[in-house]
Amino acid sequence: MTRIAIMGAAGRMGRILIEATDTAGAELGAAIVLPHDALLGSDAGEMAGLGKKLNVALSADLSAAMDDFDVLIDFTSPAATMQNVQACKAAGKGIVIGTTGLSDAQKAELTAAAKDMKIVFAPNYSVGVNLCLNLLRMATKVMGEESDIEIIEMHHKHKVDSPSGTALRLGEVVAETMGWDLNEVANYGREGQTGARPHKEIGFQTIRGGDVVGDHTVMFATDGERVEITHKAQSRMTFAKGAVRASLWLQKQPNGLYDMQDVLGL
Repeated sequence: MTRIAIMGAAGRMGRILIEATDTAGAELGAAIVLPHDALLGSDAGEMAGLGKKLNVALSADLSAAMDDFDVLIDFTSPAATMQNVQACKAAGKGIVIGTTGLSDAQKAELTAAAKDMKIVFAPNYSVGVNLCLNLLRMATKVMGEESDIEIIEMHHKHKVDSPSGTALRLGEVVAETMGWDLNEVANYGREGQTGARPHKEIGFQTIRGGDVVGDHTVMFATDGERVEITHKAQSRMTFAKGAVRASLWLQKQPNGLYDMQDVLGL
């Protein structure tokens, strides 16, 4: 049995993650919230709307809960996540990270920390998105040299980073397959007299509005046809179930930095 702790348990994603821990081989061990949260001390099951108690009270002290879990799931903010990585490293705990917007320096810090701990870090925990990453590699090999490549993503109005971590990963996969450096070929928006589109470019278009969970499309456009690889998430539960699946898998692995492709054996 893998005991899982949820960071940001009272948030939108945190509540869904609590529900997702109700799966074979997993159990909720701890639920961490901010110190000023009005729900502090409440039962996690009742707070998440499960209609039952889980006998896990919402706590604001991760360090005090270290004996209650094996793997922490963190979908919070870059700064908070990096603090939690160090805390889990010191306590010998694994961590599954779904936080987006990490800087290159923070990603390098994860790589260094993974020498002494277990980490799964992925921009998206959906099985479908990770399948799309594999399809994208194939499409890029076949059509990349002849196509103009654009990435379009849409999320709810509350999302704070742009482009999404998933969109950036899609761009990285295309660039890696083409032998390009994404930092050199990415175009994050066009306005005014931009001139003709260069071939060696990956365009990103970001849309924010409403309550869209997450839509991503990679477009390969040629003179005569267009191929699109699209994924649309209809519920955050798909990410939550993927994160729990990653937690169960991580518990059996040696120290190292993994992603969802590793979890799924892709």
